[in-house]
Amino acid sequence: MTTYPHLLSPLDLGHTTLRNRVVMGSMHTKLEDRLGDLPKLAAFFAERARGGVGLIVTGGYAPVWRGWLAPFGSRMTRESHALQHRIVTDAVHEHDGKILLQVLHAGRYSYHPFSLGASAKKSPITPFAPRAMSARQVDRTATAFARASLLARRAGYDGVEIMGSEGYLINQFLAARTNNRSDLWGGSAAKRMRFPLEIVRRVRELCGADFIVQYRISLLDLVDDAQSWEETVELARGLEEAGVSIFNTGIGWHEARVPTIVTSVPAGAFTWVTGKLRREVTVPVVASNRINRPEAAEQILAAGEADLVSMARPLLADPEWVAKTVGGREREIITCIACNQACLDHTFKNQRASCMLNPRAGFETELVLSPTRTRKRIAVVGAGPAGLAAAVELAGRGHRVDLFEGAEEIGGQFRLAARIPGKEEFARTLDYYRHLIEIRGVTLHLKARAGVSDLAGFDDVVIATGVEPRVPSIPGIEHPSVLTYQQLISGSRDAGQRVAIVGAGGIGFDAGEFLLHTPGESLDDWMKRWGVVDPAEARGGLGVKVKAPARREVFLLQRKETAHGRGLGKTTGWVHRATLQDSGVTMLRGVEYVRIDDAGLHVTVGGAARVLEVDTVVLCAGQISVRDLVGPLTAAGVKTHVIGGADVAAELDAKRAIKQATELAARL
Repeated sequence: MTTYPHLLSPLDLGHTTLRNRVVMGSMHTKLEDRLGDLPKLAAFFAERARGGVGLIVTGGYAPVWRGWLAPFGSRMTRESHALQHRIVTDAVHEHDGKILLQVLHAGRYSYHPFSLGASAKKSPITPFAPRAMSARQVDRTATAFARASLLARRAGYDGVEIMGSEGYLINQFLAARTNNRSDLWGGSAAKRMRFPLEIVRRVRELCGADFIVQYRISLLDLVDDAQSWEETVELARGLEEAGVSIFNTGIGWHEARVPTIVTSVPAGAFTWVTGKLRREVTVPVVASNRINRPEAAEQILAAGEADLVSMARPLLADPEWVAKTVGGREREIITCIACNQACLDHTFKNQRASCMLNPRAGFETELVLSPTRTRKRIAVVGAGPAGLAAAVELAGRGHRVDLFEGAEEIGGQFRLAARIPGKEEFARTLDYYRHLIEIRGVTLHLKARAGVSDLAGFDDVVIATGVEPRVPSIPGIEHPSVLTYQQLISGSRDAGQRVAIVGAGGIGFDAGEFLLHTPGESLDDWMKRWGVVDPAEARGGLGVKVKAPARREVFLLQRKETAHGRGLGKTTGWVHRATLQDSGVTMLRGVEYVRIDDAGLHVTVGGAARVLEVDTVVLCAGQISVRDLVGPLTAAGVKTHVIGGADVAAELDAKRAIKQATELAARL
């Protein structure tokens, strides 16, 4: 308690007490959409409640069918829904946790043709244009929020979170960009605020005083024609008067062109604006976005910037985050690195959300790592993401594990990723694995290239030897100006001032970031680069980008005719593309590579010959599996399992590698 006196202190809300200041923020896991998946959802939340979380918020549930996120999606509209949700609330209460149902109307963000909005303005991120709600529909929808909240109470929820941010329906009423009404629900800031105020009043009136009403308020819209800071404060004070118990923080609409939750966003980047709100209201305020470590959370609370901290993805990564913090086991925390690969990318592809670093997230009842009944002696060859995950999970189940790595340190491709500006937190994952190797008793052999004779005495051998860069067949590929991405990012070779990158997949974009930016960008510099300002200076906190001078001239080349970065993550790719474009990178597609010589890189683009007078050519043209041991081990009769890049040398895929390793560990 002395290390984290603010974070671990209880919060008295009058009618109930939260055991600490940690909020598990809302995430749509896909388990909400089918009532048959409620037992899996209950197990998911129970594991976090057992891990000590003070307050849990579910994914969004629509109060009316037209508010669905997707057809036949999650909703709380019937008594039968409330009855079936008892399995969820009972599971959380069994472990002394508190849980809120988030009530969310998607508005124009709905992925179905029956959507309704404040006005008939199509969203840039959904295929369907909404119909404008009639005045009667607006009024009935406000009442529907209250009815859904009452059903949540009957289901055993301790309260609700009213989703008023991220560009969903309530936000659409509040902003002039999406509300051009001229009736009682629009036409002025005061009328635009009426909808959320009526919702909260009706929820409080119907559900009573002993019910948590948390409102997720948008503090930075980060879009044009958004709310002013004065309007936000007026709204917050009105909502407090109407009966809000807690304000949770929302940052950015989903259509905003400013990143808010990806790896490159500095940790705790938006707590300053939460502090601004906290000074204007009297109820507790929750800080959110890119908070993932207990020491950072404690500092935010100690500085008076918030009363609670919300962490959604960090509690996907590690359901025992709080328990480990309480027990002084911070080094054992699986730190969320905000990669989005298995969580938000899955959500926006209508897949079940999980976590790259914790594949059990969302699969608690299906991927079980129980103690082994038969202890085996197992060798794992390769200490990249796949090998590390296999080694620590096998050892965690009780097997005797030896881990062989040919390099001087663990990490493989993940070690390179941690050197990319904006991905510095990837190093925390390697710190976690180093610690787990030690406490789980894995025998680590560094600078050890295991051969068949070294592995012959093991019951099972796991081959996780990863990949090596593919060297394309281009005349002049042996020219001294050519280097691989491994040589560049590891620092074993330097690049000149004019660089051509061959290959525009994820590694090509990472190489571009490495060449153009320096690690450890300050929050002030990041905000200037993306045009984030105090919302008192510009509506929605959206200012003008200040582009820093480019450190190098960079060409990013690909053979494909498609747009650059098409294969990048759904929720992160646009950030990488914008970053390189803002840095002046020349992106060429449909490229044929002719030769490399002292004049530079000779190419044809669209049938026209061109010479790129570059000092350096960086190869990011794919990978090939390293699996030299597989054949000899199989021939020697050694039981062998191949995972990660050694199994499939596609674009580097730590998500698949760690999941594959964890599933193997569960089977052996």
